[in-house]
Amino acid sequence: MTNKRFVLVHGGFHGGWCWRDVATALRAEGHHVTTPTQTGLGERKHLLSGGISLAMLGDDLVNHLEAEELDDVILVGHSFGGCAISIAADRVPERIRHVVYLDGLVLHRDQTAFSVMPPDIVAVRRAQIAGEGAGLVWPVVPVTAFGIPADHPRAAWVARHLTPHPASTYDSPMPLRYSVGNGLPCTYIACTAPEYPALAPVREWVRKHSGWRWKELATGHDAMVTDPEGVAALLLAIE
Repeated sequence: MTNKRFVLVHGGFHGGWCWRDVATALRAEGHHVTTPTQTGLGERKHLLSGGISLAMLGDDLVNHLEAEELDDVILVGHSFGGCAISIAADRVPERIRHVVYLDGLVLHRDQTAFSVMPPDIVAVRRAQIAGEGAGLVWPVVPVTAFGIPADHPRAAWVARHLTPHPASTYDSPMPLRYSVGNGLPCTYIACTAPEYPALAPVREWVRKHSGWRWKELATGHDAMVTDPEGVAALLLAIE
């Protein structure tokens, strides 16, 4: 068996902690796994500010790859983590073997997260940011918003760890120089039970983009929580 290198990047509200069970499964097969946390989230929540941009989240990931001297990496981004992996693919493609979007957000050059989401969803999120979030953060939402049933055995664990997400990242333009994916092998894993409505336009684009591989997982948006075995199996199959 050839050992693989996986870097797993979390989405909004989460931190590297959310990959616990997926990382355990991959390491049990002898693979190297890191799960960096992005600025302002998780155990780095003390760094939350109004100046966090997509470029900064990209810096987090590129710096992690360089500091850990990682190459030939299978780079996985969940949800909002799709932005950081796109930036890393743009800036350090020589370190990356395959790019995997796990129900991930896919933005093209100069697009913002809010510019690609359905308008009704954007309106609700902007209202939450302006109200309870005081214009600085998108306040923590219930775990059910991520497709985790309220009675799921790991629901309370997730709820304890969620932190507010920096609102500035939703209006921050994607700083890409090249086309998304930068010519690297790309796979999109869509979570289908239930589908995450904010990603409907993204899924439509990926399905029409013949250069990408498409996989599905019959679980909710937080697949690394609700079906870590399924996520690990799909990642292990990637060459």
